[in-house]
Amino acid sequence: MKISFIVIGALAFLFGYYIFTSYKKMKNMPLPAEHAKVKILSVQNFENQIKNGVVLVDFWAPWCAPCKMMAPVINEVADELTGNAAVGKLDVDQNQAVAAKYNVRSIPTLILFKNGKEVTRFVGVKTKDFLVKQINQNK
Repeated sequence: MKISFIVIGALAFLFGYYIFTSYKKMKNMPLPAEHAKVKILSVQNFENQIKNGVVLVDFWAPWCAPCKMMAPVINEVADELTGNAAVGKLDVDQNQAVAAKYNVRSIPTLILFKNGKEVTRFVGVKTKDFLVKQINQNK
């Protein structure tokens, strides 16, 4: 009985240590470089950028580990788009009014707009193929 408590305690400690070190690595992970085809959105240009065509907007924050994981995916999506489709990113820390207007409560949140109107939204990490498919369905 005593040995099973020791084994369970050791496993719990190792699991906790693994979670802690993984979090620390993700938190310190650098942001990928800005991509030429991804529009950087702000309070000043948001409405103008989404008013024409299909635009996928990534609501993110620099401290968000899943957002950092999505950044390369967003860049790949931007590379694949043609025509009137585009991709933009909005830092929710610097543009809280826009995030509040669209009721963004968790990040990453990706909202697909068509001619200025929200079509659909996705919360959490998504694949490039999934996002490209969703954009193409709404062109």
